[in-house]
Amino acid sequence: MKQPSVAEVVKAIAAETQMPMETVAKMYEETWAEYSEGARIKDYLTVLVTRRVRENLRNMRTSAH
Repeated sequence: MKQPSVAEVVKAIAAETQMPMETVAKMYEETWAEYSEGARIKDYLTVLVTRRVRENLRNMRTSAH
């Protein structure tokens, strides 16, 4: 099964959270860098980073209201 590209993941998160793609892309890059630093097994990084970015964006939206 093919992994989705970063652009596809960012686009999906942006659509789901109704946030600008630039914001999502920046957060994704920062989270990826944080998670991949020192990681020996990178098979699940996409899943973990995607989950963290979604959670962070949801938390931003709920705390803004």
